[in-house]
Amino acid sequence: MRRGDGSVWGHLPELRTRGRRPAGASECAARLARVTSEVASAEASVPTRRTYSYLGPAGTFTEAALAQVPEARGHEWRSVRNVGEALADVVEGRSDAAMIAIENSVDGGVSTAQDALATVPGLRIVGEYLVPVEFVLVGRPGARLEDVSLIAAHPVAYAQCLQWLSGSLPAHAHVPAASNVASAMSLLDGSSDADAAIAPPGILEHHELELLASNIGDNPNAVTRFVLVSRTVVPPPPTGADKTSLIVELPDDHPGALLEMLEQFATRGINLSLLASRPIGDELGRYRFVVDADGHLEDERMADALLGLRRFSPRVTFLGSYPRADRAVVRYPERYADDVFVEARDWLRGLISGEPEVQE
Repeated sequence: MRRGDGSVWGHLPELRTRGRRPAGASECAARLARVTSEVASAEASVPTRRTYSYLGPAGTFTEAALAQVPEARGHEWRSVRNVGEALADVVEGRSDAAMIAIENSVDGGVSTAQDALATVPGLRIVGEYLVPVEFVLVGRPGARLEDVSLIAAHPVAYAQCLQWLSGSLPAHAHVPAASNVASAMSLLDGSSDADAAIAPPGILEHHELELLASNIGDNPNAVTRFVLVSRTVVPPPPTGADKTSLIVELPDDHPGALLEMLEQFATRGINLSLLASRPIGDELGRYRFVVDADGHLEDERMADALLGLRRFSPRVTFLGSYPRADRAVVRYPERYADDVFVEARDWLRGLISGEPEVQE
């Protein structure tokens, strides 16, 4: 480490003995030990810089989700081109975590993200974040709404703004764009002949564009759910407002197989907030199920359900237990409380050990 006023060395006592009587061996050893301890302490106090991957470039909804993570502020944000690249960054150690979209209130689950989490080992969801889906119409500097005839937009964004476009610009034509941000960038880099683009509001914070119209989405309640994914870690402690994400495969194709899987949750009073099927891909008719269940791994009812799933399914992938983005407290009947499960286990243990039953 370089010596200087801004370095650790600049704050340590000098080891020189100019103007002093030469120190004995024991005194030098003690002084060296003290200096070494101060160096270690000073270096330990320097915060570790972390890296977060997100679907870029700047101005995307994913960036808006990452901005909600307090731990990510002031650290490096790595822009990537797709979900696979973001998760590969985490697995291969280029990033500490990645923010990816997992579900949309209008279009449902994001299949690329669900499939990646099902097939890439060693990942954990450590948090979820909600971003309202709002769109703006932007043009090049000086553009006017009445002059717009050709609009660049990602097909999903275009579909979510079609009613507004039909009413405000009935004669418009659409040119597809690779992403919501790419649609706006194509106006600036000259790669598109479009007069305007549909983009996230955040694009205006990063580029000089003309705002032609705001809130052009047809569904004012549209929301996208994002999850922060890290390498395998111990789940955060339960908060009472938690969610557990799993991917479960059925053992075989027989009548009632899905019902048997769902009963692992229903008989323990666990509500499911998401149940989606995705093809496994090895043959027709074989599916895995993406499950979001209310509760935490450390809840007795959830732990018991996972044990049941493990016995039932040939493959259960635990994606994580983490606080819900809406912080809604999980409600359940009293007969599924933790102490009820504990008492039942104690009762069974007593039967096995031959303890006399106590009549209540």
